Amino acid sequence: MHIESKHEEYSRNLSRSTGRKKKHLFSAIRGRQEAEGGSGAERMEEGKQFLCGVVEGFYGRPWSMNQRKVLFQWMQLWGLNTYLYGPKDDLKHRLLWREVYSPEEEAQLHTLIVEAQSRGLRFVYALSPGQDIVFSSSFDMTLLKRKLKQVSDLGCQAYAILFDDIDHSMCQADSEAFSSFAHAQITVTNEIYRFLGEPPVFLFCPTEYCGSLCSPSVAESPYLQTVGEDLLPNITVIWTGSKVISRKLSLDCLAELESVLQRPPLIWDNLHANDYDTRRLFLGPFKGRDPHIRSHLRGLLLNPNCEFEANYIPLHTLGSWYRAEKDDVQGEEYNYCPERALTAALHDWMEELNQPLQAGRQDSKADHRASVSSSRSKTPDRSDCPSTFRATHAVPKLPVFPLDSSSPPSSPPLSKADKEGREGEKKRSQQQGQPLAASKSAAPLGGGRAQREQRAQGRGLCNGKGLLSEAQVRLLVGLHYLPHEHGPSAQKLLQDLTWLKSNCHLVGANSKKPQPQKVDEWRGRASRFLSLCEDIAQLHCSVVGGANRAVLYDLYPYVWDLRNTALVAKAFICWLDGRVLSDSSSLGSWRNCFHWCGKTTGADQLGVDSEPWVFKGGVSGEVQMLLPVGSSSELFTHPPPLFPTSRLYNIRPYHSKDKVELYRMVRQLHLRTQGGQESSMAHPDVIGDRCLGPCLALSPEYSFILEDELGICGCVLGILDVRSFAKRCQGSWIPAMRDKYPPKGNGTHSNTLELVQLMEEDQGEYPDSLLYHFPSQLRLDALPELVDISVSRTLLTALLTALKANGSQGVFCEVQPTDHQRLEFLTKLGFLEILRGEARSREGVVLGRLL
Repeated sequence: MHIESKHEEYSRNLSRSTGRKKKHLFSAIRGRQEAEGGSGAERMEEGKQFLCGVVEGFYGRPWSMNQRKVLFQWMQLWGLNTYLYGPKDDLKHRLLWREVYSPEEEAQLHTLIVEAQSRGLRFVYALSPGQDIVFSSSFDMTLLKRKLKQVSDLGCQAYAILFDDIDHSMCQADSEAFSSFAHAQITVTNEIYRFLGEPPVFLFCPTEYCGSLCSPSVAESPYLQTVGEDLLPNITVIWTGSKVISRKLSLDCLAELESVLQRPPLIWDNLHANDYDTRRLFLGPFKGRDPHIRSHLRGLLLNPNCEFEANYIPLHTLGSWYRAEKDDVQGEEYNYCPERALTAALHDWMEELNQPLQAGRQDSKADHRASVSSSRSKTPDRSDCPSTFRATHAVPKLPVFPLDSSSPPSSPPLSKADKEGREGEKKRSQQQGQPLAASKSAAPLGGGRAQREQRAQGRGLCNGKGLLSEAQVRLLVGLHYLPHEHGPSAQKLLQDLTWLKSNCHLVGANSKKPQPQKVDEWRGRASRFLSLCEDIAQLHCSVVGGANRAVLYDLYPYVWDLRNTALVAKAFICWLDGRVLSDSSSLGSWRNCFHWCGKTTGADQLGVDSEPWVFKGGVSGEVQMLLPVGSSSELFTHPPPLFPTSRLYNIRPYHSKDKVELYRMVRQLHLRTQGGQESSMAHPDVIGDRCLGPCLALSPEYSFILEDELGICGCVLGILDVRSFAKRCQGSWIPAMRDKYPPKGNGTHSNTLELVQLMEEDQGEYPDSLLYHFPSQLRLDALPELVDISVSRTLLTALLTALKANGSQGVFCEVQPTDHQRLEFLTKLGFLEILRGEARSREGVVLGRLL
């Protein structure tokens, strides 16, 4: 079926569903009739109607016109009746509020108003002049009236004046003209209300818009008392609850507020707002608001996620909440249950997720045709990029009037070479016939230069799966639930990680009294934790491979971030078993290291009285803080790749069977630097023995492997104590290499002899001043086609976590001064230059990082 037909069918399905649910759309139908005009009695009835819907009032990139049209379809289908336009980053809504709209902008706004009214929705236009308005200025008052008159002429019949998030102070002229800040705001608001003809819906957002902002309290606030006494009675006051983001809305608090304001307030509900934390998304149900609070409210508008596609479940369940009270009034027994509403919303969202839509809900024919290519093809890794480490994120500039914001780029169609490469990879994957976890324990896969280049040309989806299952959608929602509450999957993830970390002494490297039953319990719980981390990785893969690119681009940064954090946590738990040191360690111990790590989840730390932004990062942030290097935010927060990749990565501790593949990998890297020439007389192990051999032989417990569906594609090696390591090298490794590569007169290849000499030089001494602060060392190797810099960061973070857990206080890495990419990469991760050309006889740059 063509994309055009799918969109037409989608619209028809919405219409049919609307017809089946007429009893839930009574208020929407009435809203359409009132928008077309009505008698005074009808206008009075309109003023009494409970307003329930959506406020686009977040900070960040506003939604596009196409997204808002889809929003209006959703709202009509679910029985909602009000949309408030007030995005903070529309410059002419807030910063440039005095400027009128251009003819083009007028046309866009008019189209939006008409579209809302055609769906039976009330369009409320909001203006935020509070940042710089001079309340006593007749000139500013004239400009304010001119702006709202322009909007009124476009067909708007409902308005809001917002004075939120501004300074309480007044200029000298206002201080002389008004007795208080509240008096100044109310004087302007009342005059504007009369100027517009006293519309039935007129909203006022006070500066003290929640309980925590009231001084000294809600009941005793002079500001709110002035609002209640002087604001004209038919103007509705906006309120967010006891907090900016309220966990619950209680009847007692709302009754108290109603008494102070002398009118029922309208709730601006920030339950699903995520503009305060770039790592959090809220997909959970509308919750913590008893439907019976409506008797104390004028309405409730949900200010949802910035990412439009993330709001399907929040708005769907809001509609269920709204209909619950309506059905009670109409004589039908219906108690709102968030879990039951979530199940219904999940069922409907599954169909939405399978719609082959472009990012930003583009619906032109050209966009439809482009969507066929992008949604049916698999997004390629940009392996033709020239560098391994590269910044990949660009933030588009906001337009002055972003009613029709441009959308993120869709995935480009595959070239013929990409398609051929992916077909070849698909066949190889089918031939392997093993899941990721099993394939890694098998014999190493072939990885010659030709095969690596073929791999770089194109990667297929994880096991060819592109559709999200219901279990995966439930996992997605559970991991991104609500600001004060985690879903079941997130709770399990955090509880298991906390327990495994606290009891890791049971499986320590030098545990003196092993308890078999306790060890089995630890490993069983670890197995369940690792399985959940693998599910998160597969979820990331399925989101990237899904048909709905609109959902992909909105959810990808969050799914990608959690995937990376889960990779580190999984590698850390795998590493703990048999490798973490107990109290007898000379450098430190797991007890000394872990005593400061997070011991409770962020939700527990927040409590009832805290705003959600007190603890950043959501589930990803809490997993991060449970790790030994969790306080180093630069290791975990970085922009996602510009082009989402469907590669399924895994990070794990090194096993002895990996040695052959690792040696092959570093030999390929060396050959590329030498122009691809290799003498038949050179020993195949000499490069691996020099670059990796000492660490793999003497410090294998600090070696981590990065692998994808086709095998090993990177590694990071570490040394906990460089001093003791150097002594062991001189005592065992160097003699072994001399025996392996004995001089044979003129028969020994000169390059081999040179590299053997370099092995000895590699073990030279570092200054005591360096090793005092940075006793540990690392080496990072990754294939050049690994262009997702985040995976390299994640791999390195896994090693730093292990070093920190066993007592290291600092780590250094030696880099050639001409290796600008690696220098930049390490610098972004908090490494600083501490030595240049002083550590060895040859030139080199030593970068160090405290842990």
